Amino acid sequence: MKLNEIFLSIQGESLSSGFPTIFVRFTGCNLRCSYCDTTYAYNEGKEMTPEDVFKEVCKYYCKRVCLTGGEPLLQNRLLQLIELMEDYIVTIETNGSININNLQLKNKKHSFVLDIKAPSSKCSDQMLMENFKFLEDKDEIKFVIGDRADYEWSKQIISSFHKKGTITFSPVFRKLDYAKMVRWILEDKLNVRFQLQLHKIIWDPHKTGV
Repeated sequence: MKLNEIFLSIQGESLSSGFPTIFVRFTGCNLRCSYCDTTYAYNEGKEMTPEDVFKEVCKYYCKRVCLTGGEPLLQNRLLQLIELMEDYIVTIETNGSININNLQLKNKKHSFVLDIKAPSSKCSDQMLMENFKFLEDKDEIKFVIGDRADYEWSKQIISSFHKKGTITFSPVFRKLDYAKMVRWILEDKLNVRFQLQLHKIIWDPHKTGV
């Protein structure tokens, strides 16, 4: 496994937003989204075994872990690491282009955050919509919205594919007016969760390791 960084912070997004969380960031991603804020994880990192990663996780006090990247599902031994964390609440953030059914999550405390890329990301054509049928109620589907076209596209995807899981709409940082997007959601009577990236509000938006 190739690791970019492991650190303790608060979760800045997702259903666990605000909770102390151990972040395990993997190196490597198969996408190149236009708004990516973790380009430093494309190549930089060091090789570690699942056991070594788990030892690092155990150094922290909290029991919430976020497996992110890069793209975690590119790591061949990911399931071995997840199985080591049976006592942890684990979220796996995946970019929507890889079949999540290849990773069987048996622990009810483990869940996916499926990040569906809208058109402004320049990667929407690589989304694997089949993933929607593998989601459970505990999982989350995130749409990062950059403009009105992204918003309308996301509504169409929800209508066509959503079955289970909490839907989150998150504006691209400093690109879309937050109040405007909230107004769209309310006017359209959407049952979606609006979120901001807390870590970019608390710290400098470009600061890493937080």
